Amino acid sequence: MDATRRSFLTAAGAAAAQNMAHAQDHDHDHQAVPSDPALRVKALESLLVEKGLVDPAALDAVVDTYEHKVGPRNGARVVARAWVDPAYKKRLLANAGPAIAELGYSGAQGEQMLALENGPKVHNLVVCTLCSCYPWPVLGLPPLWYKSAPYRSRSVIDPRGVLREFGLQLADDVEVRVWDSTAELRYLVLPERPAGSEKMTEEELAALVTRDSMVGVAKVTLPGGKA
Repeated sequence: MDATRRSFLTAAGAAAAQNMAHAQDHDHDHQAVPSDPALRVKALESLLVEKGLVDPAALDAVVDTYEHKVGPRNGARVVARAWVDPAYKKRLLANAGPAIAELGYSGAQGEQMLALENGPKVHNLVVCTLCSCYPWPVLGLPPLWYKSAPYRSRSVIDPRGVLREFGLQLADDVEVRVWDSTAELRYLVLPERPAGSEKMTEEELAALVTRDSMVGVAKVTLPGGKA
């Protein structure tokens, strides 16, 4: 894990630890509710399994699918197709959902999609300020930093500062647009194609595209670091 992601998670973890310590300082006869969202989710899952309402194997299968079989590779293929096929790119920007479904990527958490094109003068950044709405069919499961409170708040307050912490320094004349995902609408950033990639195949281009570039916290670069 790099320092950027660690800074977001450290701040979130410190807040959770402080809440836990505060809860433990009180002399209660009942058990304190865990402050860590992961612990709360685990407790809820255990209760549902105990009551026979949830099959743990089914949950494991869903997580494995989006974590290992989907991941960001689907979105990378969408981006690469848009880079090499102008007609597809036009369809993607006009109506992302059907265009993404053309490649076989659709499903829960990605029913309504909007594609945002980055360029020399406009840079799009995606966040979910209320929770962690994220386009699972094209990007897999959201990373921990995307769900952290510091990222969710600071991306709106100081987007350029957040981008700098991810190692992305934008010129002053580049407009930064922040998009807030919801349960009804999620976003896919179409990164700017790196210069010098004109002779690369669609498959080679897809290998360059990262999850972070499709959220908007990074650019796509060629091997060697050239964007």
